[in-house]
Amino acid sequence: MTVEVSDAPEAKRYEARVDGESTPAGIAQYIRTPELIAFVHTEVEPRHEGRGVGSALARTALDEARAADLRVLATCPFFAGWIARHPEYQDLLYQSRSKVSD
Repeated sequence: MTVEVSDAPEAKRYEARVDGESTPAGIAQYIRTPELIAFVHTEVEPRHEGRGVGSALARTALDEARAADLRVLATCPFFAGWIARHPEYQDLLYQSRSKVSD
């Protein structure tokens, strides 16, 4: 099985396709600014679950975020969990620099 992941900026998501299928096997939706990319929802088609599609989405999206020098906000539980299990990506996580308090 071959998983190919590509950015679809017009749809604001990464798409994973398996073995050249035209329909995405999984998607990772995002909101992007010039400094930050927030991953808000990840979905893998049930027939492709457990086959590495989600991991391929996360790895490609995070590698591209690193290359673009973007901070990552993982509001999606899948991305948050994946990053927690892969410490080599934890340096990408957004840290609030605000000193404001109540």
